[in-house]
Amino acid sequence: MKPTLVDTDILSMYFRGHDNVKSNFEKYGQQYGKINLSIITYYEILSGLKHRDAEKQLQSFLAFANQNTILNLTEHSVTTSAEIYAELRKEGEPIDDIDLLIAGIALSHDLMIATNNESHFNRIKKLKIVNWSKKKL
Repeated sequence: MKPTLVDTDILSMYFRGHDNVKSNFEKYGQQYGKINLSIITYYEILSGLKHRDAEKQLQSFLAFANQNTILNLTEHSVTTSAEIYAELRKEGEPIDDIDLLIAGIALSHDLMIATNNESHFNRIKKLKIVNWSKKKL
């Protein structure tokens, strides 16, 4: 199993108790100790919980985030994201900026992405993806 960055949709499934996702989180944690999240995923989850005023879930998420690794945007990851954007734009296959930034973080740290959003991330040739909701590790 290769080091992996967990996308927002997979993290949401984990907190909703999705069986395959929970199992994969446990196996990954046993091998690597910590789950890798991007600062973008941190923002997406945090803003969604604050918008819904979901205080209990917010505290659970913050505790989870504090026990794991949050990978920030860097000049390198943003440059990587911009290169992906240019390539996909030339091919007429652009994806959302949020996904570009997450992909840039993953690639700049040599991580694959665990995502259920295969249709977007599959367009990025250099990026390896795995769907933790469908496949057990």
